[in-house]
Amino acid sequence: MNEQFAIAIHGGAGTLHRERFSQSVVQQYEKALRQALQAGLHILQNGGRSLDAVETAVMELEDCPFFNAGRGAVFNADGGHTLDAAIMDGSTLAAGAVAALSGFKSPIQVARAVMERTRYVLLSGQGAAEFAREQGMEEATADYFYTDLRYHQWKKKQENERDQSADLNFGTVGAVALDKEGNLAAATSTGGLTNKQYGRVGDSPIIGCGTYANNNTCAVSCTGDGEHFIRAVAAYDISCLIEYKLLTLPEACAYSIQRLEKINGRGGLIAIDRWGNIQMPYNSEGMYRACCNVNGEITIRIFE
Repeated sequence: MNEQFAIAIHGGAGTLHRERFSQSVVQQYEKALRQALQAGLHILQNGGRSLDAVETAVMELEDCPFFNAGRGAVFNADGGHTLDAAIMDGSTLAAGAVAALSGFKSPIQVARAVMERTRYVLLSGQGAAEFAREQGMEEATADYFYTDLRYHQWKKKQENERDQSADLNFGTVGAVALDKEGNLAAATSTGGLTNKQYGRVGDSPIIGCGTYANNNTCAVSCTGDGEHFIRAVAAYDISCLIEYKLLTLPEACAYSIQRLEKINGRGGLIAIDRWGNIQMPYNSEGMYRACCNVNGEITIRIFE
């Protein structure tokens, strides 16, 4: 047992214009990030599992209407909400995920149930909903997910499908953690893209793309332009760079972001290695992020 623990969370990356953030808005986001961080941290401080810590932190963010996950999820083309989430245990490489899930408050809870109560990794659509219902997961009606901001973003996107502004504010949420036993875990949850069509699924629920954890290397949760993170297999890429090229976590993260930029990918990620080192890089204007390192130092940031 190493007795060291650490956690990092994110609330999405994207085109976050500093001039549009009043001091009160910044404080609201920072308060939400701190609350989620503290929820996960409390578990780690008391000797709890990293898996519980990342699930709890993500549930807090899903329950906050500021972020594009759970309660504050964006509208799809049909005017509904289809949610994606994944969780991974670095000690066993067990993973669970859901895609295009509708009508449930906490997709990350359903993802964990997939991991622990089925022989599958990824359930989608109606099947995911049936499973969640069987497991007694808390359901929610459409108005639970409604926010004025997301509704207006959706209407604007419907009027002009080529308008990329709604797509550039990625509000995906995630968490990565190291517990006192030396185990790593990662979790990610998202509402995807505004006005998404045809059952589109991004990187978040795809193990190795938006979410990955391995005790030998690191745990990663990504946020950004999902199609690019899928093409880059971004989360697994960082783990591989550490395992096979023996890169440090900062080197691996920097290399992975560079690879993303070569295919015009925008966004960011949070990562933690087996020694508790934390990286939170991004190549967009900002990223909602917070962490507590092995020394107990807390950082909460939106911009540089």
